[in-house]
Amino acid sequence: MSAPAEKSPHQNTVSPVRWSAVVLGGGDPGDPFAAAHGVPVKALIPVRGVPMAAHVLRALRGSGRVERIAYVGPTTPELDALIDVRVTDHGSLLSNLEAGVAALQSGLLPGERVLVATADIPMLRAEAVRDVLGSAPDAPLVYPVVRREACEAAYPGVKRTFVRVKDGTFTGGNLFLLDPALIGRFLPRLREVLAARKAPLKLAGIIGPGVLLRLLTGQLTVSKLEEKVSAILGVPARALITPHASVGTDVDKDSDLHVAEAHTDIHAAP
Repeated sequence: MSAPAEKSPHQNTVSPVRWSAVVLGGGDPGDPFAAAHGVPVKALIPVRGVPMAAHVLRALRGSGRVERIAYVGPTTPELDALIDVRVTDHGSLLSNLEAGVAALQSGLLPGERVLVATADIPMLRAEAVRDVLGSAPDAPLVYPVVRREACEAAYPGVKRTFVRVKDGTFTGGNLFLLDPALIGRFLPRLREVLAARKAPLKLAGIIGPGVLLRLLTGQLTVSKLEEKVSAILGVPARALITPHASVGTDVDKDSDLHVAEAHTDIHAAP
């Protein structure tokens, strides 16, 4: 399997795939970052005077590619005007994902895909959404990643977690694309992997010690990583290298919030 082709915003062809979206806006009610800003969850922290989640929802709406949006978590009247289905926070990331997809299921057409986005990427723009959807390979599970160089050029000084592989150094995106018909196949295994992420021996048992060693030493290629993830989850999974740094830049602390304020246009609504 060859490494995924890198896409430019100027090289896209519009995919005929129909898309809906799940936006994950839940969170820990005791989150000190949210509490310090006087809101119950991080997604409601204001950026340029509106909840950061509103910027994400506006980008999805403005893309012209997203038919319906399910939002998981507490909302405001401003957010309610931008969503189609409101879903109660189920307490964990994967439970919220499952609930969000389930809330869309009755209206999904055959072959329709779901874009999942976290609500804490307020620098996301409609152009980036269009580009990611238009560039996505035809696979049941697609995970956008961003090169370190793109992140540092767009937002100098922002701290991100990067992983080095043979193809370069990347950070993970806060979007991913899935075939909702297959969520029941890969979600249990994904839960197992996430539960083991802080237990090195258990994680090595799942992904294989040789693969883990090559990953930790930067000797693994993107294509080999795709193969391993596909085998673990039981569905074909692909990475999508995107030049849009906003996809991989979330807001977790006040320094991130300052960057978001500087790079977010309040008039960016569709």
